[in-house]
Amino acid sequence: MANEQHPARNGAELFIRALENEGVKYIFAVPGEENLAFLEALRTSSIQLVLNRHEQAAGFMAATYGRLTGRVGVCLSTLGPGATNLVTAAAYAQLGGMPMMMISGQKPIKSSKQGLFQILDVVDLMRPLTKYTRQISNANTIPAKVREAFRLASEERPGAVHLELPEDIAAEKPESDTHIFKPSDARRPTASQKSLEMACDMLREARYPVIMIGAGANRKRVSEALLHLVNVTSIPFFTTQMGKGVIDERHPHYLGNAALSAGDFVHCAIDRADLVINVGHDVVEKPPFFMTPGGKKVIHVNFSAADVDPVYFPQHEVVGDIANSVEYMAENCGQCSNHDFTRLMEVKQAVDSHLQERAEDPRFPVIPQRIVHDVRQVMPEDGIIALDNGMYKLWFARNYPAYDNNTVLLDNALASMGAGLPSGMMASMLYPDLKVMAICGDGGFMMNSQELETAVRLELNLVVLIISDGAYGMIKWKQGQEGYTDFGLDYRNPDFVTYAQSYGAHGHRINRTEELRPTLESALAGGGVHLVEVPVDYSENRRVFDEELAEMTCRL
Repeated sequence: MANEQHPARNGAELFIRALENEGVKYIFAVPGEENLAFLEALRTSSIQLVLNRHEQAAGFMAATYGRLTGRVGVCLSTLGPGATNLVTAAAYAQLGGMPMMMISGQKPIKSSKQGLFQILDVVDLMRPLTKYTRQISNANTIPAKVREAFRLASEERPGAVHLELPEDIAAEKPESDTHIFKPSDARRPTASQKSLEMACDMLREARYPVIMIGAGANRKRVSEALLHLVNVTSIPFFTTQMGKGVIDERHPHYLGNAALSAGDFVHCAIDRADLVINVGHDVVEKPPFFMTPGGKKVIHVNFSAADVDPVYFPQHEVVGDIANSVEYMAENCGQCSNHDFTRLMEVKQAVDSHLQERAEDPRFPVIPQRIVHDVRQVMPEDGIIALDNGMYKLWFARNYPAYDNNTVLLDNALASMGAGLPSGMMASMLYPDLKVMAICGDGGFMMNSQELETAVRLELNLVVLIISDGAYGMIKWKQGQEGYTDFGLDYRNPDFVTYAQSYGAHGHRINRTEELRPTLESALAGGGVHLVEVPVDYSENRRVFDEELAEMTCRL
């Protein structure tokens, strides 16, 4: 085990050894005075400290590490305001199914001369946002609590955990016989034979089956198994926003992405289906369709059972390792003569035609379709885009074909603004040889824009595309949909080019539509941190989503 040549000098050192034992590589942090003993133990550790400029960004990076690797990402804050700044990141990881551990400091708990200064019940604060939250009150219990936290963070459904390390416990000397626990090698259980056979029977009996792919399927083994299932059965498939790229979206049976809640082409396919095989989606991510009594049947294929919801109550559940379940169905179902995909493939033809419209429109400011088109043109097949939350996210989910799993990072569970830049930074750190682009609205970017300094300091290769409209654009669109007067959602931005340069990054501003693609190509090839600002014309929101889709889909 790591560093057990001599007993740990204090609780902080024991904590660091326990983290090393779990294979932790990074700790994303904004430390405070309550973390100083922990920081000193970290100084001589194999774990790399990544110093952030805000705790929320540290949490977003840790959560994205968990999302991309399947291992627990770790972040650190001090007490009080430092810990409260982790709350949004905790919810981001918990709802998004991302394994993450938060460590927060605290004043001494055995004796303190500071009264209630900065004291909050952080453990209770974190309880509704985590799978596990504890204060450590005895240094001897640190290894057990770390192991339990890691176990729960990693187990399905993955999520956030929290440990609070008070100053005096960090300084406390543990007993000499305190030992560190070896990580478990437990494997996910396999679904029962009976449930698998029932799923195959339902699939064979269906006339118009369709496969829905969600966030839980966004893993390599599941991708391979799903591709096998689609190829042997010819069943058309669509994805939720967080399921993008599980199967290469150039596949001839790909129907599209359920980016909108209703009324899109994909919903026409769902309406025509009599069976939906739901692989990896749960109702934490915004549901792409609502079940009704007596309506289409649904098979829930996931690591865990379905949460019963008024709009989601599957008739059959296949609970266990998703890849094994899907592979069984692929091997035992095959093509069925009674399946008829004619009307479903009509939807695909309409989708493919629609998504090509105005993709090379030359007008300026640039329309969303052209922005998505040009980004796809410059990104290599294995390139990663990390989307913040805003109107452009819907356009990228619908119009940007993903070619591999986890090459489109977006959040449709908490859907927090401010996550795009930190998640792009994490992808760049993990995969320095890949091209990575963080795509943010001007509103979301400014919520964590200070992390540009962190990206430059870490010498990352990252392009940050800012889609600028000087407003909270999605809310403005919703305001118009509801018939309200345009009010209260406009703001002014800094000079983004100068802003980037002030951090030591490269700044670019698009002044003509034809400049976008070559500027992005040059930025991706140039290395370092590049910020590219492109003004957007969001008048297409109303034309396409509010007017055109309703007319076009009713003709299908």
